Amino acid sequence: MNNTAAAAPAIVRASSLPDSIKAEQLTCAIGAELVNVNLGVASRDPGMVAEIKALLLRHKVLFFRNQDISRAEHVAFARHFGELEDHPVAGSDPEHPGLVRIYKNPESPNDRYENAWHTDATWREQPPLGCVLRCVECPPVGGDTMWANMVLAYEKLPEHIKSQIGALRARHSIEASFGAAMPIEKRLALKAQFPDAEHPVVRTHPETGEKILFVNPFATHFTNFHTAANVRYGQDFAPGAAQLLHYLISQAQIPEYQVRWRWQPNSMAMWDNRSTQHYAVMDYPACHRKMERAGIMGDAPY
Repeated sequence: MNNTAAAAPAIVRASSLPDSIKAEQLTCAIGAELVNVNLGVASRDPGMVAEIKALLLRHKVLFFRNQDISRAEHVAFARHFGELEDHPVAGSDPEHPGLVRIYKNPESPNDRYENAWHTDATWREQPPLGCVLRCVECPPVGGDTMWANMVLAYEKLPEHIKSQIGALRARHSIEASFGAAMPIEKRLALKAQFPDAEHPVVRTHPETGEKILFVNPFATHFTNFHTAANVRYGQDFAPGAAQLLHYLISQAQIPEYQVRWRWQPNSMAMWDNRSTQHYAVMDYPACHRKMERAGIMGDAPY
């Protein structure tokens, strides 16, 4: 008998099994749909979580269909990646802290905080690492969400812009975004609870080492632009800094950096909040749109 031919490997890698997770790339820039995976099962399987994490770092946003899982499983899966955080404005599920309910209804047609390109909660000193979002109820048509690859956005910048922004830092504010429509007393109280955060304009991904363009509409201004290298006379300061910030924020709008996802009930998305921006498209009539999001705590950008 040929012992060499009969011998079997001691360990079979999960990725070699017929029912292993399969990643179907959605665009050349960003995003993959994972099949042969149930996130309820994954919430109890650290090996599956490790495989999903590797795919997340590669594709930056992952999509899942037919995830009829419980809120407890949703939270348990997200907690494999870090502790969860509540949102000071959006409400959380009382039985599952950290599971934020993003519910739109026909009575709130002007509730439009999300239909702008943004990275979640950069007004925090430590913005979220990522998010796991599940669709509970959605419009019959419309209401898609889009994501943009901000690593690619940085890579494609002209070299002279990269040189100019390499050491710049920007201030990010919840007061000027979520707080803008509040009465002044509530707005100032919100700012006192969450003082403006300052982050590098170009951050480094702590796991991949990639450079990321890290400004979005939460960024109100640069904090170290007014130097002799950038300003000849005082009047250069405001338009020079504002125009540059506007240009950088606009990079997320380039279609070649994006992916678009059509929701169905029990569809889910998971994204790396450090290297992406997203946009919830509000192109649907007044109706219910119910999403539940587990936000994963991150670290301070550098």
